[in-house]
Amino acid sequence: MDFLMRFLKKYFPVYLLVVSLFVGSATIMTRTVTAIAEALPIPRNVTIVIDPGHGGEDGGATSCTGIQESQLNLEISLRLRDLLHFLGYRTKMIRTTDTSVYTNGATISEKKISDLKHRVEMVNETADALLLSIHQNQFSDGRYSGAQVFFAPTQGSQSLAEQTQALLISSLNPGSKRACKPAESVYLMQHIRCTGILVECGFLSNREEEAALRTPEYQKKLCCVIASAADQFLTQEGDMV
Repeated sequence: MDFLMRFLKKYFPVYLLVVSLFVGSATIMTRTVTAIAEALPIPRNVTIVIDPGHGGEDGGATSCTGIQESQLNLEISLRLRDLLHFLGYRTKMIRTTDTSVYTNGATISEKKISDLKHRVEMVNETADALLLSIHQNQFSDGRYSGAQVFFAPTQGSQSLAEQTQALLISSLNPGSKRACKPAESVYLMQHIRCTGILVECGFLSNREEEAALRTPEYQKKLCCVIASAADQFLTQEGDMV
C-alpha cells in the first residue's frame, strides 16, 4: 500500500492530465476520483481549504463573452476538490454553490464586508489548514494572459506560491515571465493565520484564454497543476502547516 500510494501520488496528476484530453464526461471523471479516494488513506493531518472567489450577488469580473468570474471559480474549485480527495487529502469548501457567505440580514453595504470576514473565520477555525483561493484576472488591455499566484504573509506561503507559479508556467504558460507576488491588498490573505495562496488562473479579458478557461479540459489541467504543487509542498515542507 505504501508503494501504491507513492506511485499514485507521483503519477496520477500526469495521468489525469492525459486522460482529460480524451474523456469528455466530467461526471465519469468525478465519480471515478471520488470512488478511488474513499479507499485511500489520508496522507497527513492537514485540511486544504478551497475558496472559490466571489459568489452570489458578487459575481467578480465579467469575461469578454459575459461569463461571471464567480461561476468559473466555482467550477475549477469543485474539480480541484475532487482531485485532492483522490490524492487522499481532507478538504473544506468555502462555498459549493453560487452564493456569498455573508450574514443573513446584512445590508447591501455590509454584505461584502460580512462575506470577507466569514471567509477569514472559516479558514482560521480550521485546524492544520492550507488555503487555496481560486480567482480569475482581468485587464483593460486584452493582450495580457497567463496565470499568476499571490501569497499570504504567513509561514510557507511564499514557498508554496513559488512552486505553484513555476509549475503553472512550465505546464500551461511556457514563456510567461510572471512571478508570484505578495497579496498585499487582499483582505482574506492578510487576515488568515495559515499557509495560503491565491491563484489568478488566467485573464477573462483575453479571448483565447477566456475560451480555454471555460472548457472542462483546461480546468482539469489547472487543477492538476495546483494540486500537484500543493502536494509537492506538503511532502517537502509539510511541517510548516
